[in-house]
Amino acid sequence: MNILLNQAAMMAILIAICWVGPLTAVVFLRLRKRRARAARRSPLKENLLREPGHTLRARLEELRSDVHGSIYEATAVPLILAVTAFGQAQVVSAATLKMAVPVYVAMGISALGYLGVKLWKDGATLDDLRTGYDAEVAVGQELNRLMLQGAAVFHDVPGDNFNIDHVVVCTAGVFAVETKGRTKRNGKGGTAEATVEYDGVSLKFPTYTTREPIEQSSRQAAWLSRWLTSAVGSPVRAQAVVALPGWFVRRTGRGGVWVYSGKELVGLPRAYGAQQLASRDVQRVAHQLEQRCRTVAPMLVDVEKVI
Repeated sequence: MNILLNQAAMMAILIAICWVGPLTAVVFLRLRKRRARAARRSPLKENLLREPGHTLRARLEELRSDVHGSIYEATAVPLILAVTAFGQAQVVSAATLKMAVPVYVAMGISALGYLGVKLWKDGATLDDLRTGYDAEVAVGQELNRLMLQGAAVFHDVPGDNFNIDHVVVCTAGVFAVETKGRTKRNGKGGTAEATVEYDGVSLKFPTYTTREPIEQSSRQAAWLSRWLTSAVGSPVRAQAVVALPGWFVRRTGRGGVWVYSGKELVGLPRAYGAQQLASRDVQRVAHQLEQRCRTVAPMLVDVEKVI
């Protein structure tokens, strides 16, 4: 009887080891939260503006956390099964254990196979998100330079169940900029491998053609026009723009959506064709956009809420 109790205790201890790390982390964070609330508070009294790629960065952080959890599970599953089999070996007959071993093996292979496929897919999604995030940051940095020319620039403007990557407001007009990060092939095609043709309707990349960015940008600009018209109280027409950082753009046709490379965006305040605004209207539109984009809680406050 004592032997069985000792074996059961040993099995319980080994299984607990698998979970002591996460439990310790949770306890530590809870204690840290209580201390932060009792001793400190954020000096900032209002929310911050959204930064370039704000939504994508949040998705990246969430997916990274999910990947780390999957890696931990892939590490813990074999250990838990091995410990369980070891404990069972101490209390059952050899014949019974021989029947149970294939079940444990099948469970381990199934779990690891599922986690492996999930990690593979999550890795591909991470690559896409990183490409998109880098593109949004690059375009955001280019557009921020326009503030030296008197423009107001806002990033990751929340809409109705979507976001507009960037909005530029200046006397030349209101521009809704949709950023598209697209990877290039590893080849020796030179400029041809890095050139996109815009015929006024679709984007022709070296390996495929798509209308989706043009249609998406047009829809978002139309929504922004309606919302600003309602918020400001006078007609406002936003010009749709697609930005392709890192690509050369060859225009062979004209359409309702403007397509620029990342470096060409510096010319937006001097562009013609959008609805021009008076200085007072620029301030009114910028004020409405600032209120909509000031949604980011200071980090200390945010940590206190979620930990």
